[in-house]
Amino acid sequence: MNEKLKKESIEWIKVIATALIFAFIITQFIRPTLVKGESMYPTLKENDYLIINRMAYKLGEPEKGDIIVFHTNLLQDNGKPKDLVKRVIATGGDHIKIENSKVYVNGKLLDEPYIHDNYTDGYIDMTVPKGEVFAMGDNREKSLDSRYEDVGLVNEKNIMGKVMIRLYPFNKIGTVK
Repeated sequence: MNEKLKKESIEWIKVIATALIFAFIITQFIRPTLVKGESMYPTLKENDYLIINRMAYKLGEPEKGDIIVFHTNLLQDNGKPKDLVKRVIATGGDHIKIENSKVYVNGKLLDEPYIHDNYTDGYIDMTVPKGEVFAMGDNREKSLDSRYEDVGLVNEKNIMGKVMIRLYPFNKIGTVK
């Protein structure tokens, strides 16, 4: 009986160790995140549960239109650092101009069917430095983003990953664009 208990214990240890190794590997590649706020409406809504690809920008560069999650110096109500979910509008080397509620990148008016109310507040006229991106929410009237000094340009090193999949609500499971 003692030998049988010993064998069974060893099998359990193997199963648990394997599960922990898989969990560690998976968390290196993906990360869950929860949407807080209305800044990405209508694309994303409050409490949407997302999976981000943490390897996307270790293997490549952010591209215009990507929805990203990034670290900021902003603080949540509980004092913890706040991560934001926004859409990449311009990347390093791009010239961005926001004027009369229109967004131009490299002199071309952006076609932005994803934005709410088709309105973009503010005035911007700048070239994005290499290694940084200009990101905005899809709900421009309620988005704290690169247009504002509190957030500013996003250093690529602060990007946690690219939003890939919405897991919740269940009726909207699928890729996010």
